[in-house]
Amino acid sequence: MSDLYELSVSRFIKAPPETVWRAWTRHGTEWFTPRPWTTVSVDYDLRPGGRADIVMQSPEGERHEYRGAVLEVEPERRLVTTSALVEGWVPQAGDMNFVRIDTFEPEGDGTRYTARARHWDEKAMLAHRDMGFELGWGAAADQLAQVAENLTPQESAS
Repeated sequence: MSDLYELSVSRFIKAPPETVWRAWTRHGTEWFTPRPWTTVSVDYDLRPGGRADIVMQSPEGERHEYRGAVLEVEPERRLVTTSALVEGWVPQAGDMNFVRIDTFEPEGDGTRYTARARHWDEKAMLAHRDMGFELGWGAAADQLAQVAENLTPQESAS
């Protein structure tokens, strides 16, 4: 833990960064929420100030909406979003606001995928950790790897 109040998970994915990026940006309903939860919808407008909205659902039907904004986009390399703002730079209150940084770095014959959550303070970071950050985000990263590694060349290029 550092002064950045950061939590992170990292995975090596046996697919090139452009394929992992495509899995991340176009197949979110297949991987974003740790099973047995499902991702009902993913609505991203991949430009600074664009929306980053996701709806997740428990096996019992309980829904959680995540609304956020895109801060930075470097296609196939880096995506930064936050829950502290919504589309159009509108501030949003919340106890669990953080900045999410996803990176896709070439590594050997694949990609080093890293997902980071940076919090405003230690209390928020520890609360997120205690909610099961490592297990949940780790499971989602494993699911992303599975989706990316199973994309066909046609799916990866479309």
